[in-house]
Amino acid sequence: MLANMASSLILHKRIITTTAKAKALRTYVEPLITKSKEDSTHSRRMVFSYLKDKQAVAELFREVSPKIAERPGGYTRILKTGNRIGDNADMCVMELVDYNENMLGGEAVKAKTTRRKRTTKKKTETEDNNAPAAKVSTGKAKKAKAPKTKVEETDEGAAKE
Repeated sequence: MLANMASSLILHKRIITTTAKAKALRTYVEPLITKSKEDSTHSRRMVFSYLKDKQAVAELFREVSPKIAERPGGYTRILKTGNRIGDNADMCVMELVDYNENMLGGEAVKAKTTRRKRTTKKKTETEDNNAPAAKVSTGKAKKAKAPKTKVEETDEGAAKE
């Protein structure tokens, strides 16, 4: 059962199962993923002796191992989803960590800056000592625009008339 579940996890990158099976599968599949970091005939044969699925072994060594090459461990994630309706079993989603686009994309969203402009008062040494604080404008100041003439918009280095 663990070999079939491990093959499904490697091929599909995500499976839905009970929490007890997922915890047992984690101890089964993570050493196999660690062995796949070294692409040698011996490591392929050792992984095949556990999985017994040629496509899963090929997928593990071609696709999964280059993505997890720099990761020291913790290749799987268990996300609990609630209880199953029929027998109230605790269900979860088990997935490979580097293949969840939603969570990887979530980090990029956090790095996005806000549109609000925050201004801070910068005090100089003279303001700190005796002078009262100067009034800081937080709004956008309107600039007086000079009227444009057609002559000002000339090409690079051309003489303005």
